[in-house]
Order: sequence, then C-alpha cells, then structure tokens
Amino acid sequence: MAKGKYQKWLTPEGLILLEAWARDGLTDEQLAAKMGITTSTLYAWKNKYPDISEALKRGKEVVDIEVENALLKRAKGYEYLEEKVEIEELPGGVIKSRKVVQTIKQVAPDVGAAAFWLKNRRPDVWRDRPADSDDNAGQIENLLKGLKADE
Repeated sequence: MAKGKYQKWLTPEGLILLEAWARDGLTDEQLAAKMGITTSTLYAWKNKYPDISEALKRGKEVVDIEVENALLKRAKGYEYLEEKVEIEELPGGVIKSRKVVQTIKQVAPDVGAAAFWLKNRRPDVWRDRPADSDDNAGQIENLLKGLKADE
C-alpha cells in the first residue's frame, strides 16, 4: 500500500465519493476494492479516521431510511395520481384535441410487508412464536405424537 493513500479519501471529493458508494449499497468488501485497499485496511481506516467512518454511515443511513419508508408505504397501502394523455386525430395526422385524464389509483396494503415490519419493529408482540407459548407448543407436539401413535 502506498504511504498516505488514505489522504485521498479524506479530501471533500473523496468523502463525497465514499458516501455515494455507500448510498449505492456497496458492501465494505466492494468499497475496499473500489478504493484499491483490503477490507482490513478499510476497517482500520474507519477506526482511525472518523471522517471516513462518518461518510460511510451517512451514505448507508440515507438508503436505509428510503427503504424503511418504502416498506412502510407498501405495508399501509397508498394512493397515487395517474395521468393519461388522450389525443384525437383528424385524417392526415392533424391533432384535433389533446386531453389529460387524471385518475386516483389505490395500491392495497401488502400483508407480507406489514408482517415483516411488525415482526421486526414489535417482536415482543408479533414474532411467530411468542416466548410464553413455547410450553404450549411442546404440549401440542406431544399430543400430536400421541395421536399418531394411536393410529
């Protein structure tokens, strides 16, 4: 590794580039490869140079927030405005009229997105098997085994 190679990444341009790559979703391994360093060097630089660490955090936070917002929107359902342009032509291609038709469309809430959101945000209430049901689950399994043995 060339001495002082990190300095390039501490410039305003370098930090902006790192933030953009992080925002694009690059992993630490991919970031290191683009920077021309090893992943372990990237980890060391993140520990040693707060500007590098912060630029990468800022980039990743933006994307995480955008995805969270999109997931929540999909889980709840939403409306959007659709515009269609209707053109009436006369013979010879002459446009007689042009009209914009607006329609409000609805996207129904997505049960899968809602379940994913709730299981991650409220696992105490929404996990697949609440902690207090473990004993009941074991009892049910034993009952089922007993029924199969009787057959």
